[in-house]
Amino acid sequence: MAFSLLRRGPSNFERAADGSMTLIEHLRELRTRLFRASLGLLIGFIIGFAISKRVMDIMDNPYCQLEAARDPETGKCMLLQLGPADYLLLQLRMSLWLGLIIAGPIWLYQLWAFIAPGLHRHERRYAYAFAGVAAPLFAAGGFLAFFVVHTGLEFLLTISPDNVQTTLEVGKYFSFVTNLILIFGVAFEFPLIILMLNFVGLASARRLLGWWRIAIFAFFAFSAIATPTPDPFGMTALAVCLSLLYFAAVAVAFVNDRRKRRRQESFAGLADDEASPLEYDADPVEAGEPLDAVAPVPAPLPIERRYDETT
Repeated sequence: MAFSLLRRGPSNFERAADGSMTLIEHLRELRTRLFRASLGLLIGFIIGFAISKRVMDIMDNPYCQLEAARDPETGKCMLLQLGPADYLLLQLRMSLWLGLIIAGPIWLYQLWAFIAPGLHRHERRYAYAFAGVAAPLFAAGGFLAFFVVHTGLEFLLTISPDNVQTTLEVGKYFSFVTNLILIFGVAFEFPLIILMLNFVGLASARRLLGWWRIAIFAFFAFSAIATPTPDPFGMTALAVCLSLLYFAAVAVAFVNDRRKRRRQESFAGLADDEASPLEYDADPVEAGEPLDAVAPVPAPLPIERRYDETT
């Protein structure tokens, strides 16, 4: 009795997976998930505002390391502020970006917990694998963008004549850096799309390898359009990295196709409408013990005629 009282019923995840939750319960769960995600974003924003100054000092290093960015008299790195509240608004915007990154595990988990009950088990495994690969790829694209910023600015500032003094506006500079990091990070997720096409069976590895010329041309064209700097360093670095990631994704697709072929070899001799062979083990069945005789059931009591079957 005590065990039955302590036993819990099915969780919300199980009820959502088997379809026993009502529409109102789904809306309540969505409200709860949104509240928890918003609370996580608020905490991340507060933490991001506390460290935003240090992060902005790191982000302006590619510009401040250049000789053209320093004041010839004081030697300090100078950025131009046009409005009295530009730096404060920039710091708030940077805090929001940092809050999204810091609170990423919280709001991503809330999103996943709401979507996952509608997926099959193998689809959840694929989602775990793709999410585990997507984060390092985005980080690698961000680090590459940070390197490209330094090289691109050095190229752009050195071509200016000596009679032109260049001072970057603080808001435009940080927008330039964050946009470049975002573009490179999103572009590095392209191999996951290639793998998704292969895993769902829309494109084989040989077909993907046959598209390598078109893919490389598309990578260079995309890099030339997406990279905000006209220098060749950023475009070339992004296109070369995307090409290497494309061939790495094709290699993983070959491994996946080989695994699929091994799984299908055991059913190669069977027709589409033929059942798979079953192995029957003819184990001897031993005789059971004799059963005792069952006592006869007593006759029912007589029913009075003045009452029907209902009363």
